[in-house]
Amino acid sequence: MAAASMSSFKCHVCGGGAARNEFVSEVFTVEGRPMLVEHIPAEVCRRCGEASFSRETTEHIRRLVHGAGHLVRTEPLEVYALA
Repeated sequence: MAAASMSSFKCHVCGGGAARNEFVSEVFTVEGRPMLVEHIPAEVCRRCGEASFSRETTEHIRRLVHGAGHLVRTEPLEVYALA
């Protein structure tokens, strides 16, 4: 059963075919404002570490950051530039 779900994964970054289920945090920029979303269920590529979200999770995040979510806390954000 687990092998079937593993074989259907294909990383869109490196092409890897194996992932592990984890909870991740991501920063999304909405109308120029960075927003941190924590505890996102994701498939994380075992080769490169890229996180992939299901269609349902992606839609839930979209609704959350566009006003349907409850703000948990506000955090300061450190900003760096390479140029």
